[in-house]
Amino acid sequence: METNSHWIDIAAADGGFGAYVSLPRGGKGPGIVLLQEIFGVNQHIRNVADQYAADGYVVIAPDLFWRHGARIELGYDDAGWKRAVELMNATDFALAQSDIAATAKALRATEGVADKIASIGFCFGGRLSYHTAANGLVDAAVCYYGGGIHNALERAGQITVPMLMHFGGADSHIPPAAVQSIAEAFGDNEQVEIHVYPGAEHGFNCNHRASYQQRAAAQAHGNTLLFLGEQL
Repeated sequence: METNSHWIDIAAADGGFGAYVSLPRGGKGPGIVLLQEIFGVNQHIRNVADQYAADGYVVIAPDLFWRHGARIELGYDDAGWKRAVELMNATDFALAQSDIAATAKALRATEGVADKIASIGFCFGGRLSYHTAANGLVDAAVCYYGGGIHNALERAGQITVPMLMHFGGADSHIPPAAVQSIAEAFGDNEQVEIHVYPGAEHGFNCNHRASYQQRAAAQAHGNTLLFLGEQL
């Protein structure tokens, strides 16, 4: 399916930021707020946006690092990792959530967007997707290897929308005990679905990284499409 993409500007309380938009052929469909890794809205995230647009979704990926420089793009070498961690640590989490709220509002106001929207986040964005659901900003949420979710389980009771979580079985950043604690916190919530992919490392969905695992990425994408198809 053909897509077309462009950047837009979204107003924030303390300025404004850019967001990458990818549209499906025809420009209509359910909406997705796509939340970046710590490497910015780089080529990988734009590719993911285009992938979901090809699947029939209207996708907006906000630049959450804009207060440190517009459209920062980082690679996965040592220098990229160093700068990415610095940016993550320097990011005001409350302001990032405010930016996501503004993005969700802009997405819902976009012509051609269906009644429901979802958030999908990766790594840093996976954690943000979890909080986006807890904040009641979306109708469904997907979290890919969301680091730190296990440290925010006090918000588990605030999740009232369907949520899908993907974890790698060999994730060196998110230990099995953390995933188990998340599963236990949502044990009675039938709307929350958790998948663990054996042998998959952190970042298994990113084909720009050495940790990419094609099988896990394909399975997770398929599971996500089924989830979105049912919920949106």
